[in-house]
Amino acid sequence: MKNINNQNGLNSIWTQSLVRNHHPNGNALVDHLRTIHQENTGFTEACASSCRDKNGRNSYEWLGEVVPDDLSLSVLDLACGSGPLLKILFDRNKNLNLKGIDMCPEELVLAKTRLKNSGVNLIESKAQNLKAINDNSIDIVLCHWALTLMDPIAPVLDEVKRVLTSRGQFAALVDGPMNTAPGYEEVHDLIYNYVQEEIPSYGEIDLGDPRIRESESLRNLAHNAFPEANVTIETNVVSMEGPVTKVAKIAAGFFYAAFILKPEKRKLMIKDLSNMLAISKVSADNEKQGRFAMPISRLLVTRNIK
Repeated sequence: MKNINNQNGLNSIWTQSLVRNHHPNGNALVDHLRTIHQENTGFTEACASSCRDKNGRNSYEWLGEVVPDDLSLSVLDLACGSGPLLKILFDRNKNLNLKGIDMCPEELVLAKTRLKNSGVNLIESKAQNLKAINDNSIDIVLCHWALTLMDPIAPVLDEVKRVLTSRGQFAALVDGPMNTAPGYEEVHDLIYNYVQEEIPSYGEIDLGDPRIRESESLRNLAHNAFPEANVTIETNVVSMEGPVTKVAKIAAGFFYAAFILKPEKRKLMIKDLSNMLAISKVSADNEKQGRFAMPISRLLVTRNIK
């Protein structure tokens, strides 16, 4: 992972638009996401890999369970980032035909290193235009925690529909309902309050399409894009425990908003967050422990075209 503390805080076309009370457009969103990932490659997986559900699975593993272990299927990881999901799938089943697509070359560099000699095909592209993938050629499309950042979303779903086989599946890991994970809303609000001291309008405009963040509107989007398919949404909670400052830093690193803070503000936020996440448990060396829980949902779309 690179430089999680930019000395000046994050500066992008998106943040500049908000400071001027303008409404950022789609190009500003792309620039914002690329800026974060260029400066902090691999940051998403630090939290996602560390948090596990009651069955011991992290969110990559829970999403990856959609893919059977014993079949030679074609699988596309949409917005694959640094490749943790692809590595899990490859290690489980060497017979899979795996492809990964991401718009950030810096993330793909990490993915290539992680997946060296695996034969996984990695492609630099935006999700709205999967021109490198043939029609009806993919059995399963997976998307781990990136669907919420994609705008416009309709072309993404159209492209997924185009590349899927007639009996194909689309599965996406997205934010779950805030109230299902104890303390998560308080963590969210603390971080956003710090950011709003710098940019008061931050949070009024979502990164990506807000319909992805609500189960009912997400279900409606999926039904509209795949009218012939069966659509289900499952909810889950993943959490991590450890030294409280470390837990706070990893948790904060999962929120895109946190990257906007300058180092001195970030330190204050981490201190407050550590106090919020602290639990009564201490380690063998008397170090204060902390716990962070996140709500997650898994969308599963199963096509059934005869």
